[in-house]
Amino acid sequence: MELADRLETKFRLDANQKKALNKLGLFSVHDLLFHFPARYSDVSKVKLITELTPGETATVFGKISKLKTRKGFRSKIPMAEGEIEDSSGKIKIIWFNQAYLAKMIHSGENVKLTGHVTKGKYGLYLANPEFERTPDISIDAHNTLFSAKNEKESGKGFSYPIYHETRGITSKWFYHAIEKILREKTLDNIEDYIPEDILKKYKLPTLKTSLIWIHKPKNMRDAESARKRFAFEEVFCIQLERQHDKFEYRKNKSFQIKADEKDKEEFVKRFPFTPTNSQKKSVQTILEDMGKSFPMSRLLEGDVGSGKTAVAATASYMVVKQRPNGQGFGNLQTAYMAPTEILAIQHFESFIQYFKHLPMNIGLITGSGCRKFPSKVNPSGWTDISRAQLLKWTANGEIPILIGTHALIQKSIKFKNLALVVIDEQHRFGTAQRRKLVRKDNIGPHLLSMTATPIPRTLALTIYGDLDLSLLDEMPAGRKQIITEIITPNKRNETYEKIREELKNGRQLYVICPRIEEPDPTKEMAVQAKSAIAEAKRLKKEVFREYEIEVLHSKMSKQKKEAVMKDFTENKIHILCATSVVEVGVNVPNATMIIIEGAERFGLAQLHQLRGRVIRSNHQAYCYVFADSKSQKTTDRLKALKTAKNGFELAELDLTLRGSGELGGTKQWGISDLGMEAIKNIKMVEAARTEAIRLISEDPELLKYPLLKNKVHEKAGEFHFE
Repeated sequence: MELADRLETKFRLDANQKKALNKLGLFSVHDLLFHFPARYSDVSKVKLITELTPGETATVFGKISKLKTRKGFRSKIPMAEGEIEDSSGKIKIIWFNQAYLAKMIHSGENVKLTGHVTKGKYGLYLANPEFERTPDISIDAHNTLFSAKNEKESGKGFSYPIYHETRGITSKWFYHAIEKILREKTLDNIEDYIPEDILKKYKLPTLKTSLIWIHKPKNMRDAESARKRFAFEEVFCIQLERQHDKFEYRKNKSFQIKADEKDKEEFVKRFPFTPTNSQKKSVQTILEDMGKSFPMSRLLEGDVGSGKTAVAATASYMVVKQRPNGQGFGNLQTAYMAPTEILAIQHFESFIQYFKHLPMNIGLITGSGCRKFPSKVNPSGWTDISRAQLLKWTANGEIPILIGTHALIQKSIKFKNLALVVIDEQHRFGTAQRRKLVRKDNIGPHLLSMTATPIPRTLALTIYGDLDLSLLDEMPAGRKQIITEIITPNKRNETYEKIREELKNGRQLYVICPRIEEPDPTKEMAVQAKSAIAEAKRLKKEVFREYEIEVLHSKMSKQKKEAVMKDFTENKIHILCATSVVEVGVNVPNATMIIIEGAERFGLAQLHQLRGRVIRSNHQAYCYVFADSKSQKTTDRLKALKTAKNGFELAELDLTLRGSGELGGTKQWGISDLGMEAIKNIKMVEAARTEAIRLISEDPELLKYPLLKNKVHEKAGEFHFE
């Protein structure tokens, strides 16, 4: 069997299996070998049915009964269901889309089931469990047979690997298919793409050994070794791609910005607050970067409210007050890109405050229209202008600062002397987009990326490997520490009374819900979580009758969202029920309270960002975290919100507590679960980074390592960075 062989030529596949493999992106023998087990069925982790808690994946032993098939009431999904009983109790089992299983297993059989413990309308059930017949195993799985001591001695704690499945294909199918590939000595000619010296240096197994160990480990040690190798490889490939990006971008020339200390001091003096030390340090570093002959690439990470916009405004000021090379007139230009219209408008307003004492034009471009400050009629205000007029003034350099959404990097927008691009919360602004900004004479603008999403240091070093990192880890003086309280269901009414007192004082409240609308109660697997729309109705009817309550969510039109936000900013709305769309950048200083419903559904870093919405002023702010789950793990995790000093600390904690796949949207980085395991390990990330920097500096195009180069290209397609 060859690695390039198509699966349908080597295995008998029915239509459903073919479809399932395509959906998983598995077409060749090579693809199948790289479809790694999600976990191993581990006999030592067997639980009694009474010990099961919702949300975990667990293994139980017992006798199966009451098997039958049926169809979902509304969804019409075919399913098999039954019950399993051990010495402690019984639990329901449901296999969705696998009705045939009811005929494969027989009532009365002893089985081992490994599945996700799920809470449904009628109690707990095991969803889509893997099953194995175990005729010779005692139903009380907690006898001496499975003691930890025996497991260590035998070196066998797990019987077989368990793979991610999809409708039409089971973990068992993968197990047998991979068994066949390995039996046919397919791996005998496989070449390793990681250089041998790197494998030796970090004691990593070869590619052939790793593939055998990950699919058929003799013991846990082998499985860990193989996973470590593939985790290292993933981070190493990202780092190589990043370092190559950096090398390429630095080939461009840039506008060298001469920093005048006196000018900078004058500008900063006008801030309505005293800059923090970390703000001063970041401004200094940015100005040093912009004074070099190649373009800056820097990421500014800072908690909500730590003053990133002020740093960006200072950098913009130093750029736009400089004349283009060798000219006695005109200005260099800054483009400031925000993720949403609400934010773009907000930044436009902030920049007017920072620049209103100067004779400086500021433009705003969004999907809804264009504005310019100052207006001829009203020098202290802005005016609407046509898109054509704005484009003309940007192209001839009359508008030195242009703020907007993604519209800023369209082909139709031409800048005369673009020297700085500031990107807010645009997590990845890939090389392809950056190339579009480089002028024909190879002058590339300086790039300042900003994020309020707290990212663990290891993740930042990896995904932003081509950017230098600056941290704003202090809050402006005078800000009071936010009071965070974890509220159990019995304390709800008491909390509402505290909130009412603040509302009477003229303050405002956010209520954040995990869903937009109520789930369909008849649907299987429907997540029972509070919805913004229903909660707004309930609060108006039962709790805060005398206050104006509105809803904000992602399915509303742009115009409707902006109208609601405007009314909330002007205190016409007292309570805003929203989904997490308010997470990014919305600034309403008078809103000093936030309720977060179903808090266990959010990551710690995300909860911290939501909480940041209410620390926009020097009034005392309150965050009430309403958790429905009573599990100790949830309580401990949420307690960290009260103790952690800043978002970065929480992000690190999230990574260790919640595990890789759930970290604030890691799926958006396109990094696999294995890669995320590596990211928990700072030593591994630093090793991968060091080796990548070394290789790219010695051989930027990886000409000596053609196999590695191919691997990086193949992986770069998988990472959604562009």
